[in-house]
Amino acid sequence: MNASPKVWKMLLLNWLFVYPLINLLIPAVFPLTEGWPMPARTLVLTLILVPVMGLALPRLHRRFAAWLSK
Repeated sequence: MNASPKVWKMLLLNWLFVYPLINLLIPAVFPLTEGWPMPARTLVLTLILVPVMGLALPRLHRRFAAWLSK
């Protein structure tokens, strides 16, 4: 029987992935959308961020599965 992942470890791993990604995307996206309303700018950012997270996080979770369930 597989142990369930520890919630705090899942949150930490997700944060360690998302935080640097946001710090790369903001300087890349926001200059291209300068002058746009903030909701439109964040929409563009999330249109990139969410699919990347959807593809990468499951792989990251599999890679760290042993640590996550320890």
